Amino acid sequence: MKNVHIIVATGEWEQDQLRYRRHRLAEFLQRHPDTKEVIWLCPAPMVKGNVCTKLANGIIQWTVQDLLPQKVFRFGRYINGFYKKKLAPFLLYLREFQEKYTLQLWYTFPGFPLLAELLNWNRVIYDCSDLWASPMNGKRSIPAVVRENIIAGAEDRIIQRADVIFCTSEYLRTKIETKAGTAGKVFTFENGVEFDLFANTSVQTENILPAGFHGTVLGFIGGIKPKLDFELIQEAARKKREWLFLFVGPDGTKDHPAFKHLLGERNVVWTGSVPPSEVPKYMNLIDIGIMPYKSSQYNQAVFPLKLFEFLAAGKSVVGMNLPSTKRYAEESIYTYLDTDNADQFIGACEQLEGCKGQEESIRKRKKLAKSKNWNEVFTEMFRLI
Repeated sequence: MKNVHIIVATGEWEQDQLRYRRHRLAEFLQRHPDTKEVIWLCPAPMVKGNVCTKLANGIIQWTVQDLLPQKVFRFGRYINGFYKKKLAPFLLYLREFQEKYTLQLWYTFPGFPLLAELLNWNRVIYDCSDLWASPMNGKRSIPAVVRENIIAGAEDRIIQRADVIFCTSEYLRTKIETKAGTAGKVFTFENGVEFDLFANTSVQTENILPAGFHGTVLGFIGGIKPKLDFELIQEAARKKREWLFLFVGPDGTKDHPAFKHLLGERNVVWTGSVPPSEVPKYMNLIDIGIMPYKSSQYNQAVFPLKLFEFLAAGKSVVGMNLPSTKRYAEESIYTYLDTDNADQFIGACEQLEGCKGQEESIRKRKKLAKSKNWNEVFTEMFRLI
């Protein structure tokens, strides 16, 4: 009997032009020979046109409109009364599959928790990649505490209902095991990489670096969010004017002053959002990948998507305040720092700068990344369901 997979996602497929773990998971399931259909169920501030559309990759996207378009009203995604009626057409759509196919419900964030109780699912899976209830900027406030309680309550319901739970870090696994009251259904699967996409191209995007620049490029690629330490990078940029700091990705900071101030430095370049297919070309502009995260509870749980992408492209990496990545630290491959000290960050980058062209180091980076290919990660996860 073939499977229908429903993936509960944080937003519409092309939101921010970023590709997260859930996108790769959906595409893996879409390609699987036992799959009848993959449905991407997601909230949206505004639904334009049909709530149900077929994407170019064959995945069905089903959108559920938020209470109101403003971000403050997103709490409705976690409270039954604000979305239950809106799910009725979706459940009606699914009932035509119920007798013919196996229905697998995948939560990739704790939205619409009631959905797990509204149908007789064959499997409910929670693929947890973030500490969802914790504020990304690390700041505590009354609204943040209210939000945390609402999201934590929704997540607890999903954890109790789930048959299998996957986590991207040991920190998350420990947290969820405590909530679940058992370790038997909780497994750690770190983020992977589309190895061939990053390892097998040497093409660079043109007209991004300043004319005549031939120095070292330190780069961050991905969503630019408050979890990054902009003040540290600004201090480093002022002390190392011969370096260029390249940021590639959409601004998710909501015009945060610290990011604006960083962009005022003459050796800092920001490209804005780029199509996912173009990311390897930007990767090839970089000499050293940087993951300059702040010290926060949220970042304790993070396993960044970009670590193995940088390594697959042959680039060395410096990561900060990401304990989930510490075990991959190796000379000339990955330098891990538990600090917010700019001089220590600069020192780590200077060490990697000295070996950026060494063929043996490049080979080792690619070898490590190849062992983390997405297809193998998802194949092993699929075996457990």
